[in-house]
Amino acid sequence: MAYRPTEKTRARRAAVRERIVAAALEQVAEGGYRAAGVQAVAARAGVATGTVYRHFPSKAELFAEVFRRATQREVDVVSALLADRARPARERIAEALEAFARRALAGPVLAYALIAEPVDPAVEAERLAFRRAYRDVFAAALREGVESGELRPHDCEVVAAAIVGALAEALVGPLSTRRQADALVANVVQFCLGGIAAEPIVELAAQA
Repeated sequence: MAYRPTEKTRARRAAVRERIVAAALEQVAEGGYRAAGVQAVAARAGVATGTVYRHFPSKAELFAEVFRRATQREVDVVSALLADRARPARERIAEALEAFARRALAGPVLAYALIAEPVDPAVEAERLAFRRAYRDVFAAALREGVESGELRPHDCEVVAAAIVGALAEALVGPLSTRRQADALVANVVQFCLGGIAAEPIVELAAQA
């Protein structure tokens, strides 16, 4: 008679899988992608290395799932701040920019792993998908601002892509600098808003 998994065994397997993913995310947040080997993840999850491979045939597949979940959580935060169309687009965009920046600075190792650290191609594909997701949610808010006359006309997808690039480079990319957090966030937000406002922004945020 062929073996048929019961509801209980399926639930147990799902729980083990979730524990592995959670352990992998913790490992990345602590030491980055390079430090997140399968053996280290297995030890943190309290399972054998072979158990990890039964759920995920390769490290790349495991961390594609980890990046998918971790990045979706961040996209959801930004999307929620941009979604309230009853508020001015510029105000929503400013809040989303600040939230992204502060969350990245609060978890710099994880932010670097999710945004800029060299990774396997399968993981890079997930990263690219979510960079597009960030671009799209910002582009939607920009488009609303242009249509209402609040923001000056521009190519919303191009500007949104530029915003995503500015955030990544200034906060965790190779050109990022060690600045006091409030000043860094203020300057990044002001730079992005300066490219979309109906009138030029002349007030310069204080330097660190």
